[in-house]
Amino acid sequence: MISFIARYFSSLWELLTAPFRLMWRGISRLFPPRDCTVMDTTDGEVHTYQQSSFWRFTKFCAIVSMTIWAAWSTYVYIYHRPLLQKRTQQLEQARNQHERQMTDLKVYLKKFNNLTRELNITDDKILKADKLSADEKEALVNTKSKIIGELDFLHTRIVEMMGDENYSPEFDKTSELAIEFELLRNENDVLKQKHQKIIESANEISDADHKIIESVSKLTQDNIDELRNNLKKITATMTKLGLSETKLIQEANNYSNQFAGGKFISINLNKNADDKYKKIAQDLEQWHGLNKLTTILPLGAPVVQKTITSHYGLRQDPFTKKNKQHKGIDFAGKIGTELYTTAPGRVISAGERSGYGNTVEIDHGLGFTTLYAHLSKIMVSRGDWVRPGTIVGLGGSSGRSTGPHLHYEIRYKGTPFNPINFIKE
Repeated sequence: MISFIARYFSSLWELLTAPFRLMWRGISRLFPPRDCTVMDTTDGEVHTYQQSSFWRFTKFCAIVSMTIWAAWSTYVYIYHRPLLQKRTQQLEQARNQHERQMTDLKVYLKKFNNLTRELNITDDKILKADKLSADEKEALVNTKSKIIGELDFLHTRIVEMMGDENYSPEFDKTSELAIEFELLRNENDVLKQKHQKIIESANEISDADHKIIESVSKLTQDNIDELRNNLKKITATMTKLGLSETKLIQEANNYSNQFAGGKFISINLNKNADDKYKKIAQDLEQWHGLNKLTTILPLGAPVVQKTITSHYGLRQDPFTKKNKQHKGIDFAGKIGTELYTTAPGRVISAGERSGYGNTVEIDHGLGFTTLYAHLSKIMVSRGDWVRPGTIVGLGGSSGRSTGPHLHYEIRYKGTPFNPINFIKE
């Protein structure tokens, strides 16, 4: 160790000062000496002087210190000044409250002394009541009872004032009617507190009402937009049938069955009600109606594999080879293919029908029915209520058919129409 020190350091002083010299070398690199030239404007002479590393480092430290001090002073001024003002106000309030308490205490003590003196005088009169009439004796007893009652009340008020740190002084002077006046004041304070609580509750209810209105409005509008988008694919078909969205919503809200739910009870508002409540009521009615339409209308395909072999419209009859109107859509399938309901409803026909073979027809409400034809087997009976996805029968080739398939129709008030938009997903 000694040999290491002797090798790199000529003395112990050099060893002890080595860290400082190393630090100074770093400072000298960051703040090297710099020549400065200044022109004297009075005589035109040019003066050159050198700023040492120590001078530049000292000036840098001074600037940093001043910046930190200015920032800290600004922070203290901005942050602590309001706190100091608040503490000053609290101290002033406490001082004022203490002065009022002392004033009330003096008033109470003065009243207490007067009542004690009156009580002593009354007791003295009662002791000397041998020569007084019965009415006069009764009056003295009532007076004493009243004084005792007032003393008890004052005692309660003084104990409350001295024992309750939150006590708030209530008056500065009293009179002969001080007791009655304070009772009325106390009752008035209670009413004020209740009134204030009612106002605060009303404000809270108003705020909550506003938030609920906003949330419900957004929720209903989002759901209405989504439901309209889901029904957009059948808009053209509905228009051709003479059905508008408003009419469909109204009919859907008035329709009820065990699967689609009951009728929608509209919200009847006063004509002077706020427009925002009227808008919510309208949105809820639309939301319920559109949601019910997506449940009632036979949307979707009745088979899993949607291979269409013949579309709706004019085509060549496979038997007569003449052009003939095809009233539905034919889906390819093997005998025994499961056929599903596309919406809830009630079976109004289940049996053999001329040309259609084994047929099932389901009433879904609002005038819409679906028809399944050429079945090999019927799985439901007339009068049955069915849910979406219920198997109504198995695919076949019964009736006027050239091979196994499903003939599927959607009818409105008994008249078939092109169901392709209802089948698309």
